[in-house]
Amino acid sequence: MNHIPALACLLGYLLGSIPFGLILTRLGGAGDIRQIGSGNIGATNVLRTGRKGLAAATLLLDGFKGAAAVLLAANWPLLAQNHHAGLWAGLFAVIGHMFPIWLRFRGGKGVATGLGVALAACWPEGALMCVIWLVGAKVTKISSASALAAFVASPFLAWIFTGPAHALLALAVTLLVLARHHANIRRLLAGTEPRIGAA
Repeated sequence: MNHIPALACLLGYLLGSIPFGLILTRLGGAGDIRQIGSGNIGATNVLRTGRKGLAAATLLLDGFKGAAAVLLAANWPLLAQNHHAGLWAGLFAVIGHMFPIWLRFRGGKGVATGLGVALAACWPEGALMCVIWLVGAKVTKISSASALAAFVASPFLAWIFTGPAHALLALAVTLLVLARHHANIRRLLAGTEPRIGAA
């Protein structure tokens, strides 16, 4: 990759750090999502409030901010001179979601935001990740397992469709997502990971 474009990284981080799950649950009268279930600000935990609409909105908006970071950085003339500005912005959108400065760096796990980044950076990769995620969720009924399967596949998909630069982005995002799911991975191995919709 070329030199790191600091402005693209800052743009991505600020977009990614918008805590839509927290904002929507508060506006929707569901309280502070950080005090519910796993305490995570993502869509899976928002679903534990019983508010499917809020969970769906969180999923879409978290994905949108990842996609927006990639597309804005890639098409903003000031940033587009760096051919990989969109990729850097996407990576930092995921980092911003996971470690938002507004919430003392305690954010979400990056699944929806990472998926939005993938769809914007390489839509065939993102589309196949969606298929893997949805099929996995249908079969296992375990959100984390299906999401992790999609992200593990993403660097290979990115390499096939677009080449090494996108594959490196996908790998970096995957490693971040895996790290944030360390507790889920332990529960998966132990057979104690809760199923979708469980408290």
